[in-house]
Amino acid sequence: MGKRKHEYAKKLKEQKAATYFAVLRNCPTSPRKMNQVAALVRELTVDKALNILKYNTREASGRLEKLLQSAINNYEQKTGQAANENLYIKTIRVDSGSQLKRLRTAPQGRAYRIRKRANHVTLILDIKNSN
Repeated sequence: MGKRKHEYAKKLKEQKAATYFAVLRNCPTSPRKMNQVAALVRELTVDKALNILKYNTREASGRLEKLLQSAINNYEQKTGQAANENLYIKTIRVDSGSQLKRLRTAPQGRAYRIRKRANHVTLILDIKNSN
C-alpha cells in the first residue's frame, strides 16, 4: 500500500473510532416502512427514542429498537461510561437492500411479479453539547 493510501486509511480508522454507530443489513422489511418508523425517532434523545420504539405497534419498530440498543452498547464499550441524557440519534439512514423476485400465478396463463424487499439501516449516535 502506498504512503498516501496508508495515511488516508489511518485517518478513516481514527474517524470511525470516534463515532458510535450500529448497522443492520438485509432486514426483510420494505425500505418505505422502515423509513416511516425511522422518521419518528430521528434526532431525538436515546431515552425518548427507546420509549417511542418500545410502544409502537409496527414490526419495524422492534428491529429498530434492537439496533438502537446495539448502538448504545457500542457507545458504552468505546467510551467506558454509561449512556447519559446528552446522547442522541444524529442520523438514521435507510437504504434499499436486495430484492427477492417471485412470481404469483394470474388468470389466463399470466404471472404477476412480487418483489420481496429488504433494507439496510445505519444508525449514528452523538453527544449534544450543552452550551
